[in-house]
Amino acid sequence: MFFLMRCFHHPNKDLDRDEHRSAHRAWVQSGGEGRAVVLIGSALLDQAGNAIGNFGILQTRTLQDAKAFAEGDPFNAVGIVATIEITPLPDSFQADRISDPMTARH
Repeated sequence: MFFLMRCFHHPNKDLDRDEHRSAHRAWVQSGGEGRAVVLIGSALLDQAGNAIGNFGILQTRTLQDAKAFAEGDPFNAVGIVATIEITPLPDSFQADRISDPMTARH
């Protein structure tokens, strides 16, 4: 199954993001210790170019796995994340068009 994950951050968390970015990236590369494959993701910015969150396209077995991946992210664990949205994508989502996923495919 494929999901769009959007994590919106509390304001004024730039220093916290910088401090925990390497742990966040390790989490993404590990797929949350195997919970998900992160096909693609990046920061979310407001119109002024300020970071307001992050997104990812996830491949998981279940919605619960997608939620566990998002909730286990170090950014969430240290209080950077204010809200998490997980939206299912259709079965017709063309994941094969993403040639270099952020997490190794299973």
